[in-house]
Amino acid sequence: MKGFWHDAAEFFPILMNGVALTIVVTIGSLLLSTLLGLVWAMMRVSGIKALSMLSASLINVIRGIPIIVLLFYLYFVMPDLGVTLSALQAAILGLGIAYSAYQAENFRAGIEAIDKGQIEAAQSIGMGWWLTMRRVVLPQAVRIVLPPYGNVMIMMLKDSSQASTITVAELALQGKLIASSTFKNTSVFTLVALMYLTMSIPLILLVRHFEKRAGKK
Repeated sequence: MKGFWHDAAEFFPILMNGVALTIVVTIGSLLLSTLLGLVWAMMRVSGIKALSMLSASLINVIRGIPIIVLLFYLYFVMPDLGVTLSALQAAILGLGIAYSAYQAENFRAGIEAIDKGQIEAAQSIGMGWWLTMRRVVLPQAVRIVLPPYGNVMIMMLKDSSQASTITVAELALQGKLIASSTFKNTSVFTLVALMYLTMSIPLILLVRHFEKRAGKK
């Protein structure tokens, strides 16, 4: 145990550099997935058959491609097509696109859970589709989707480790590099696991808070 704490003190500053990149990848991809997911969800519930079918097709395609393959495509294949992305940009874009499909389903479920009578009442007083969504449906849907949205944040934090496959020096890759150079696998990966857990626990508690609030309503 004494050896572990000695190793932890030595490796912690290096791993913190990885933590910073992990947070950047997580936040960037979370924002992108939220934006895209909301667009896909709005297309699904728009009532326009062509948009609904297009959105459903996009979601199915995205869900059918493994995240690691999507990352490889963006980082290694896109330059052949004339589009060059940095490893960090490819990681944020890849994870954002991958998770947008799950976000879309969460948002769609939240929107469809709203009482249709409220929508009809809003439209009866002259509100258009978009105004009804913005003022009546979405504010209520947000409260419904908060618990699953929190779970997506936790999964995205952990899946940010896949960015290491395209050379983003986030926490997982920093740990791997240290372990390969020092051969202290137990100390390094125990510390890496604890750091992921430390970042995840606040999100887990936040999700529980949202679930309790939703359960009281």
